[in-house]
Amino acid sequence: MEGNSISEKVIRVFAEFKKVPVEDIKPNTTFEELGFDSLDGLNLIFELEEEFDLVIPDDKVQSMRSVSQVIEGIESLLAAKNEA
Repeated sequence: MEGNSISEKVIRVFAEFKKVPVEDIKPNTTFEELGFDSLDGLNLIFELEEEFDLVIPDDKVQSMRSVSQVIEGIESLLAAKNEA
């Protein structure tokens, strides 16, 4: 995996955060399947904000329950940031 696309970067951040192989993280993987608690989720958001140089609003965070939802959320935030 090259790690250049948004989804590849998100999956890499998840894998590094949970210390699992990148291959173990799929877009349909949920936070629950990864064993995330609320503190893990908060720390992961900080990692993603740093990786993508953006701020993820709390309301957006609340709706994220899977890797694919995180990817979609970051894509929309980056699109909005690029239009600004």
